[in-house]
Amino acid sequence: MPKPTLPSFRRDGFLKNIGIALLILLVVLSIVGIYGRPLQTTEDVSITRIVDEIQANNVDSITVKQDEVDVKIKNSDTELITQKETDASITDTLHNLGITDNQLKNLNLTFERPSGLSYWMNSLLPILLPFLLLGGFLWFMMRSAQSASNRAMTFGQTTQRPVEQKDGKKRVTFKDVAGNLEAKHELEEVVEFLKTPKKFLRLGARIPKGVLLIGPPGTGKTLIARAVAGETGVPFFSISGSDFVEMFVGVGASRVRDLFRKVKHRSPAILFIDELDAVGRQRGTGLGGGHDEREQTLNQILVEMDGFEQNDNVIVLAATNRPDVLDPALLRPGRFDRQVTMELPDIREREEIMKIHSRHVPLADDSNLRNIAERTPGFSGADLANLINEAAIFAARHNRNQVLQSDMTESIEKVMLGPERRSRVFSDHEKKVTAYHEAGHAVVAYYMPHTDPVRKISIISRGHAGGYTLKLPEQDRHLHTKTEFIGELATLMGGFTAEQKTFQDITTGASNDLSKATALARRIVTEWGMSDLGPITFGHKDEFVFLGRDLHESRNYSEDTATKIDAAISKFISQACDQAAEILNKYSEKLELIAQTLIKQETIEQVEFAELMSGQPAVSPVSDDSNQSPPGEKTASPAVSTQPSGAAA
Repeated sequence: MPKPTLPSFRRDGFLKNIGIALLILLVVLSIVGIYGRPLQTTEDVSITRIVDEIQANNVDSITVKQDEVDVKIKNSDTELITQKETDASITDTLHNLGITDNQLKNLNLTFERPSGLSYWMNSLLPILLPFLLLGGFLWFMMRSAQSASNRAMTFGQTTQRPVEQKDGKKRVTFKDVAGNLEAKHELEEVVEFLKTPKKFLRLGARIPKGVLLIGPPGTGKTLIARAVAGETGVPFFSISGSDFVEMFVGVGASRVRDLFRKVKHRSPAILFIDELDAVGRQRGTGLGGGHDEREQTLNQILVEMDGFEQNDNVIVLAATNRPDVLDPALLRPGRFDRQVTMELPDIREREEIMKIHSRHVPLADDSNLRNIAERTPGFSGADLANLINEAAIFAARHNRNQVLQSDMTESIEKVMLGPERRSRVFSDHEKKVTAYHEAGHAVVAYYMPHTDPVRKISIISRGHAGGYTLKLPEQDRHLHTKTEFIGELATLMGGFTAEQKTFQDITTGASNDLSKATALARRIVTEWGMSDLGPITFGHKDEFVFLGRDLHESRNYSEDTATKIDAAISKFISQACDQAAEILNKYSEKLELIAQTLIKQETIEQVEFAELMSGQPAVSPVSDDSNQSPPGEKTASPAVSTQPSGAAA
């Protein structure tokens, strides 16, 4: 059996440490040998001074070390040092200077022979020390050059190490992932493939090679990939798509080969590639042709995924929020066999997600996660996690031991609009303009049919907005009607119309409202076919390829049709202004009441707003999600609507 040896990098490190220790020891010894002296007062004197001290009977002892004479004075810590003649003994020298034999007999005279180490240290080290220091410097330079050479040789290798999914606090399972039930069901089969592959292989079923997770940012693609690894208990390799691409050509492909080799060696295993679009963009784009480094890396990924055998037991999970830019070769069967879509959570899933993220957060008795779920349509899992964290920060800031419902409500607005900017001081006139602007939004939203209820009105600055009106739907919606869009347009123009009606002037505070209203009206006409021009879509988006892929909208209609589209958009905006003006003129006392209340207290909550509008105590809304809208294609119309003012002021 061969004798085991240490790995080269450990052996080299050990030898390097030994060399450093020896070099430091030699330097210390040389300093001590050359400059070291006992901790007592010494004085270099002439030989006649020694003779005088002997004649005065002040000498305690004399020690001769070769040509050096050390004389210790009685009752003193002083030591006198002198040099004797090279070819004469100390006794002859003292006789010649008048010291008698009796005086010599009274002296404690000793002779010391220098040790070999001391002799060599004193004789040779001063000569050898510069050469030792120079040799040590050259040795370190050569070691550094060799280390750099070794790093250059391993530049094409990856440093990713597998995360062993063992029982512990860091292990993630499907219990830690709420929502996306369909995605869970798809990935549960992947877990079963890895746990019991023979169950499928004996029936001729092929283990999927790749699973592509598609969804908006924050929907939990990375989390569910970790949950798959946690459920199976297999090694989990994680890497980002950008880690493959370097400035040196061929490094990315080399790293792909090295990573797949490591994953296959640890099979069954899971390889997770985050942000796949960073390296998997469509080939043949931009500059460089097929010699582009990114394209070579993508080609190597395609080859490695095709190289899997049925007994590899390796599954590649990848995540992206840009599936439209991926190369078609990645998406074909045999590579990423399954594509799992991760959607934004609905009201039930939002509640479950917040329960998971609040497991270690002490919630007060008044906390109602269901109510918070109703107030957060369109929030992703990452947004909800941030919401719970911000609520805990609010509670800690006020030195509370529990998180209150008000903390979570406040955190919703911070996540959506940013922190309050109470340092942004408005003049009395600007405060009044903002109050009437937000009151116009709220009053129009209250009386327009099929609009979301107003949850909060505030003239406290947040982010870029001088004030805001928060409207949230009572339930999740996937389909929207023309009536809803018309009501939304009128609500958007309510602030602009209220300013014009009250002050006979307009400000820049409505710039954000006008931008949103114009964009919504254009989509009503060109995308959803809800105008007088008929059920026709105008314009189509071409995939414009240059240094990647981008979307470029091109016209497929004439200039005459473009004029009609502009006229239809202008008609929707004008009708919205007329509807808002009609409501504000009819209920001008409500506009005045809401505006004055805002000027006085700056914020109006949902229940108080309902009381002011109805003139009687309001009943808090009871959540009921039994009447869910049927699933359908999601529009780009946001589920959460805010009308901020003062964005450009």
